[in-house]
Amino acid sequence: MYRKEIEAYIDSHSKEMVEDIFTLCRINSEKTASEEGKPYGAGAAEALKAALLMAEGYGFAVRNYDNYVGTADLNDKERQLDILAHLDVVPAGEGWQVTDPFEPVERDGRLYGRGTADDKGPAVAALYAMRAVKELGIPLKKNVRLILGTDEECGSSDIKYYYNTEKEAPMTFSPDAEFPVINVEKGGLAAHFTGQFQPGKGAARLVSVDAGIKINVVPGKAYGAVEGISTELLRETAGQVEKETGIRFELQEDGTLTRITAVGDNAHAAHPEGGNNALTGLLTYITRLPLDDCPLLEAVRGLAELIPHKDLWGKAMGIAMEDEVSGKLTLAFSMLRVTEDAIDGSFDSRCPICATRENVLDVVKENLGRIGLTLHNDAMKPPHHVDGDSLFVQTLLKEYEAYTGEKGECLYTGGGTYVHSLKNGVAFGAAMPGTDNHMHGADEFAVLKELLVSAKIFAQVIVDLCG
Repeated sequence: MYRKEIEAYIDSHSKEMVEDIFTLCRINSEKTASEEGKPYGAGAAEALKAALLMAEGYGFAVRNYDNYVGTADLNDKERQLDILAHLDVVPAGEGWQVTDPFEPVERDGRLYGRGTADDKGPAVAALYAMRAVKELGIPLKKNVRLILGTDEECGSSDIKYYYNTEKEAPMTFSPDAEFPVINVEKGGLAAHFTGQFQPGKGAARLVSVDAGIKINVVPGKAYGAVEGISTELLRETAGQVEKETGIRFELQEDGTLTRITAVGDNAHAAHPEGGNNALTGLLTYITRLPLDDCPLLEAVRGLAELIPHKDLWGKAMGIAMEDEVSGKLTLAFSMLRVTEDAIDGSFDSRCPICATRENVLDVVKENLGRIGLTLHNDAMKPPHHVDGDSLFVQTLLKEYEAYTGEKGECLYTGGGTYVHSLKNGVAFGAAMPGTDNHMHGADEFAVLKELLVSAKIFAQVIVDLCG
């Protein structure tokens, strides 16, 4: 019902929609230092102001929640559906070639610029879905609210602030991922462990390890230093381990000290198979060297055994598991600092629904304890699961199939979105399966055709769920 009208409306307003997306994407809304009345800095507040002015201009009732979150309501009836998007962006970064990050352009059916895909483009698509329903005069019995956050990329404290004031709607979707529907988000263990040791006294010793920048990033480089090993043996071992692991080793001599740089490929910790972990490669290399035994080195060797290179599933740690709904547990060793007398490390494990404290956290704690390390975690992040057979999810899948001709199915992810803590929230769009938007990278883009189809799907979902 209303499909022809919705399609015609969105198609006829496509240029206007692009202009609105570009208006928001010209604003650098990366989180910066808090200012008075602007909890995430001037850029995020400016983007929120611009979006709310846009929504108000289209006749929606808007509200600004102290520059944390803004909302736009389609009508004044009881809320049935929330659409949860965000206006903040990750830093621009380097390597842009098509355009500058905050000078969006349309080229070959793509909208280039920081935020076009994540998540300003999808936010505007949702706004235009609401415009279509409103301006076409389609009768609704319930309300839909567009919620625009400004801190999704740095912890989602904005949404916590909002839900301290407001109740969640009976149904929520976030257009901040891909179609068809992501109804499962894995739980996790962001493990942090330490150990203190007596300094080693041998001539051939491990001096240091320094790897990782964030717990959720598989390190592309890792640094170490050893003392008292001949250059010939260091190079020979490097060649052997490089063939075995695919990690490249750069050696720099400084007297009896040799500095080691391990070079791999970084990746998101939710998808460690997409990279080649320089840290685990470095530990493989270090443990092959004839270093003099000491308690610190034994603990490092223990770590290399518990999280060996390319063991991405926690098998050696004793926590490998999977289920049909949420897939395999993943483990990414992401940070490690080793000095002459201490170890401080972290790994990021994304855990399926079948994971529990007993079969993950307690096992990790016991295994690390055996090698003299203390796990400091007392709890795990719970998984998020919305019933794939519910009327809500089935409605989303039905309209996805109707507008794309593709089979709709429920997906799981190791990543987390705005809806992770919501009782009945899923990720829905706005990218089509297989589209690589270069999200968080250089030359980020959204496919215009996909945004237009998304707006049509969203409008139809509003009619189905609120009509």
